[in-house]
Order: sequence, then structure tokens, then C-alpha cells
Amino acid sequence: MRTSRFAVTVTAVLALSALLSPFGTGSAQAAASTVSPTGTNNWSCKANAAHPNPVVMVHGTYGDMTVWNTMGPALVNAGYCVYALNYGSQATASMVTSAGELKTFVDKVLASTGATKVSIVGHSQGGTMPRYYLKNLGGAAKVNDMISISAANHGTTNTGVTAKMVGYPTCVACSQLMSGSSFLASLNATDETPGTVSYTNIVTSYDKVVTPYTSGYLSGPSTTNIKLQDDCPADTASHTQMPSDPAVIRLVGNALATNGPAQATYKAKCTW
Repeated sequence: MRTSRFAVTVTAVLALSALLSPFGTGSAQAAASTVSPTGTNNWSCKANAAHPNPVVMVHGTYGDMTVWNTMGPALVNAGYCVYALNYGSQATASMVTSAGELKTFVDKVLASTGATKVSIVGHSQGGTMPRYYLKNLGGAAKVNDMISISAANHGTTNTGVTAKMVGYPTCVACSQLMSGSSFLASLNATDETPGTVSYTNIVTSYDKVVTPYTSGYLSGPSTTNIKLQDDCPADTASHTQMPSDPAVIRLVGNALATNGPAQATYKAKCTW
């Protein structure tokens, strides 16, 4: 029943959606959009027994909340309170600074909805930066699910992500996301999946921004790692296409609806 509901909701919002996730394009970027994806950031929404954990959606480097223009409305239509934020000068600031902004935003969501925990869905840097919040800023006690999509949890070997771009003379987060960075060494030391959080990590073998794509995997007792092509071999979704991919949206839905990380046996329907 979950799958069929997501099939209906993603079809309904597809015509309204436009994916704008510019991480790694190498071109100038427009100012961040402040227009929330349809139905999200509804501050009158309240947590309920069916959906006790509001969903906080975190975009990636050089991006903004419009990356969730497909997935956000789909989750709203499935009954979740969904929130999206812009942070860190389009996620170019230090991930330490951005994690502090995420902490403030999560606290606002919890106060507004009456929930005790949120579920975080993050794309690219948005799947990596929140882990600093979980590990170092008390986030593990306030997060039920940490769902990452094409995250650079162990860094990327693609040096193009550190290239200077018009409008962004520096990108502190870019160097932090490089394989072998001191930031990631500290983040991954001792315990990659702290607390009682459920971790779901979704990657694509067609990722050319986070290389190798297996960088998105984590090791931990309550963790499910998913390669999109294991469910949908013909799906060639790239790094920037993942947040609007139908199978990815259904995998996220399964993770949110499951008591724990995404079910390893769950098979997502691959088309709209």
C-alpha cells in the first residue's frame, strides 16, 4: 500500500517539479531561491501518531531547497510534515557552521510540530553535513532517521568540486568534502553512525560528482546501504538527478515508514 500511494503522489507533483541541483556543474549560480517546494514549510502542521517525525530536507553544495521540488510534495501528500531550509551560503560555508544552522532549524521544527524527533533527508553535502550535527551538536537525541542520497560520507576524489566558481571565490565545504580531509577523518573516527538513529544511504553507480559512489555507504548496527541499480538496473540517474528519481523517492518513503532503516528486502518500483 505504501508503494501505490507514493506512485500516485509522485505522479501528481511531477508536472510541478524542476530539479535544480547545481553541485559540480562548473558554472555561475543564481542566488538561492527562497520559494519552498509545494506544501513544505507549513508551520501549522502537527506531528501525529501515523507520522510522528517531521521530515527535514537538506540540500547539497551550491544548491538550495528547490532540489526538493519533486520529493518534498510527494512526502507532504503521503501525510508527513515536511520542512526544507537554505543554509551556509548555498552550502559553501564550513560544514561546522552549517551544522549549527541545521541545529537551530531542527529545534524550530520540533517546537512548531510538537514532535520529539525529526527525520532528516539529505542530498550530497546535505547527507554528510548533518552527521556533524548528530555527532557533535546533540543531534543524535533529536533525529530518528538519517537518510542520505549520494552523500560524500568518505569524501570524493573528484577535484572538480573544489574549483573556484563565479560568485563563489571560496568554498570551505568543498575542501572538507575531499577524500582524506581532516574534517571527514574526524567525522568518521570511532563511530560512523552514532546514537540510536536509523541510517539509510542511497547511492547511484552513475555518480560522477561523488567518486567513488560507494563513499556514500556507512558502517553501523542500524544501517542500510542501497545502490539504486540493485533495485532498478536500467536506472541511470546521475548525482543531480537522484532527489527527483521515482525509485529513490520510494526508497526514502520506505525508510521513513520503517521502524529502523530502509528494509533491505524492499524493492522499489522503478518508474512513475
